[in-house]
Amino acid sequence: MENVTVAKGRDATFTCVVNNLGGYRVSGEATPARVAWIKADAKAILAIHEHVITNNGRLSVTHNDYNTWTLVIRNVKMEDRGVYMCQVNTDPMKMQTAFLEVVIPPDIIYEETSGDMMVPEGGSAKLICKARGYPKPKIVWRREDGREIIARNGTHGKMKATIVEGEMLSLTKVTRSEMGAYMCIASNGVPPSVSKRLKLQVHFHPLIQVPNQLVGAPLGTDVTLICNVEASPKAINYWQRENGEMIISNERYLMNENESSMYAVQMTLVIRKLHKSDMGGYKCISKNSIGDAEGTIRLYEMELQKKTKSAHRVNSVEDTSGNDEINSTPNIDQSEESNKIHKNGRLYKGLQAGEHDLISSSTNDAAGSVRRGSWTSWRCLMLGTFAILAAQIRCYVYVEC
Repeated sequence: MENVTVAKGRDATFTCVVNNLGGYRVSGEATPARVAWIKADAKAILAIHEHVITNNGRLSVTHNDYNTWTLVIRNVKMEDRGVYMCQVNTDPMKMQTAFLEVVIPPDIIYEETSGDMMVPEGGSAKLICKARGYPKPKIVWRREDGREIIARNGTHGKMKATIVEGEMLSLTKVTRSEMGAYMCIASNGVPPSVSKRLKLQVHFHPLIQVPNQLVGAPLGTDVTLICNVEASPKAINYWQRENGEMIISNERYLMNENESSMYAVQMTLVIRKLHKSDMGGYKCISKNSIGDAEGTIRLYEMELQKKTKSAHRVNSVEDTSGNDEINSTPNIDQSEESNKIHKNGRLYKGLQAGEHDLISSSTNDAAGSVRRGSWTSWRCLMLGTFAILAAQIRCYVYVEC
C-alpha cells in the first residue's frame, strides 16, 4: 500500500495486493481467508472482503477476482484523514498500512482581511490579509505594478523589497509614490494559490509644475502651453486668462489632459493662429477636496527675423559695397585679418599703422568721429614709430556697429 494525499472534496483510493490468498485451518477445520479494511487510529472495521461494514455511504470496496482489493473514499472530508490498514485474517495475521493526508487549498478570509484604504500623505497604513487552508497558508505581499514596497521602522530604518511576508503589511510615512494596488497572495503548496487586491489611496493637495513659464511665438502660428499636475483625490483642472476669464474649448482653443500615473496629469492648451489679443498671462488651475494650486505662463509675441542689408558707416562715410564691411578708401591695402569681428556689441576693425588717413578723410557730417579717429590714429602712429624696429604693429579702432 502507498500513502495518499488528496484535496478535500476529491476521491481517495487505496489498493491492497494479496497473492496466494487461500484458507487456513483453525482446530483442524479449513477456514477461507478474508481481506478486511480497518481505520487503524479509530480501530474501526470498514469492510470485509467485498462487503462494507461501517455505516458510511461514501465508502466502497472492489475486487478484481485475482489479487487486488481497492478501498474508495468519495468526497473526502478532514475527518477521513488517518491510517488505513489492509489486513488478512490468517494465523498469524498479515497486514499493511498507509496514511491518508487530506489537504485544503488556501482561501482568503474576507471578513478578516482589509479592503481598499485611504490615508493622507505622511500618514500610516496597516494592510491585513488572512487565509485558511491545510497546511496553514503562507501570506506574501507584492505591488501590482512590480515596484518595491518600502517598509520603515525605528530599528532598521527604511527597507525596500519586492516581496514582504506576513499577514500584516505596515506602511509608515506614506508618500504619493506608494499609492497603488497591493496584492495579498496566499499559498500552501496545494493549488491553486489565491490572492486579493487592495488599493491604497494617498491623499494630498494639488501641486503644479510649469516646464516653461515664458513662451514666445509669432502671430498666426499655433502654440502649446503645458502644466504638469499632481493631485489625489482626482482634481478638477481648467485654464483661464490672467484677468480671470475662463477658457472654453472651441476651434481656436484646444484643451487636453493625459494621465501619466494614478495621481499625475499633464494639462495642455493649444492656441491656434495666434492673435495680438492672445498675448499675455495664462493660468492653469487645479482643485480637489483638499486644496488647490495654480501655475502661470506668460505668452509673448516673437518677431520673425528678417534678412536686411544694413549699411555700416565709418566716420559717417556710406558703405557702397553692398555688404556689412566698413567702407575704406581704395588706396588702403587691407588684408584678410582686418575683417570685422563682432564682440559684446562692438565692431573691431583692423587697420594698418599708417592708415590714419582713412579717419582724417571723413566727411563734415561726422566731424566728432573724425576728431576721435584722428586722435586715435595719431596715438597709434606715435606708438608705431617706436615699435617698428622690433615688429610691425597693428592698431585697432573701436567703431559703433
